[in-house]
Amino acid sequence: MPTRDAVIVEAVRTPIGKRNGSLAGVHPVDLSAIVLNKLVRRTGIDPGTVDDVVWGCVTQLGDQSSNVARFGVLAAGWPQSVPGVTINRACGSGQQAIESAAHAVIAGAYDIAVAGGVETMSRVPLGATRASGFPYGQTVLDRYGVEKLDQGIGAELIAEKWGLSRYALDEYASRSHELAAAAIDSGAFESQIVPVETEDGLFSVDEGLRRGTTPEKLAKLKPSFKEDGVIHAGNASQISDGASAVMITTSEKAAELGLTPIARIVAGSVVGDDPVMMLTGPIPATQKLLARTGLTIDDIGAVEVNEAFAPVPMAWQIELGAKPERLNPLGGAIALGHPLGATGGFLTIKLINHMRDKGIRYGLQAICEGGGTANATLYELIE
Repeated sequence: MPTRDAVIVEAVRTPIGKRNGSLAGVHPVDLSAIVLNKLVRRTGIDPGTVDDVVWGCVTQLGDQSSNVARFGVLAAGWPQSVPGVTINRACGSGQQAIESAAHAVIAGAYDIAVAGGVETMSRVPLGATRASGFPYGQTVLDRYGVEKLDQGIGAELIAEKWGLSRYALDEYASRSHELAAAAIDSGAFESQIVPVETEDGLFSVDEGLRRGTTPEKLAKLKPSFKEDGVIHAGNASQISDGASAVMITTSEKAAELGLTPIARIVAGSVVGDDPVMMLTGPIPATQKLLARTGLTIDDIGAVEVNEAFAPVPMAWQIELGAKPERLNPLGGAIALGHPLGATGGFLTIKLINHMRDKGIRYGLQAICEGGGTANATLYELIE
């Protein structure tokens, strides 16, 4: 039998809505259905031929409980024979969904899979699942000698370890807004966005952007996690709503269906790292992926490292030695938002479209995750 691969033949997303913004009134199941149906309209395939829908969602409570993937399939009007599964690897859930779907395609378990995710943080608030529980357990806290595990404190620890000043972080955050504004103004996102009809009209442009952001303006914001800290709302990712989806198959199946692949999913890695500092995982995940593929960081023409907090991509860049202009070239979650379960898909879609627009052969995506894990994925442009 010939060796199977995994390629992305189509990739779509909603615009990213800010907290209590344009998408707040849309149920996550319906938001999922919008991107699912756009995929089949663009590809022209029979949705009944999809072997599985693998969906990331982090806060699986309330509107997002009871397997949002399955109900997204049903809301889309797809045949009830199409299954769906919802997975949670914290902020990397959407990215893990893509990797898991690719694994199944390569293994021959699936011929066509859809992967991505959804999060409506306006409707299901961040941390809602912890309100009545103690998710870490005392044994874990005792192991690390801490009273709690906190991402914001982790970001503060990263800034301290890598010597990142408040001004440097705010400068990076301002860069994110500047690059995102340029991307929006140039139309770089238009082909990937599915407009969403809302009560207030058609929503079609990411709305978290704050034009004219500067370090001087950000200096007015108070630290969020430590009285004398450097992390605040302006250099952290935004609470957001959105859904994203990609269709994955083999090169052979794509040719049979008359579809033109965009990118090949070459390899992936997942690692565990310090759960107290928590957000440094993209560094060893990238190192593991490069070692596995035999590539160097200079071979990678574009990189998306999720901007959960500004220190995350900044520390990654210092450790990996990547050229700064190749890192998050279209802005990131600081400017555009971070709809948790959908973010892995958003990054993939942004990355592979940028690769196609600029003729970049290799692109890499890495994302930090609560609990100290991280995923990294390597994509290759198919000319």
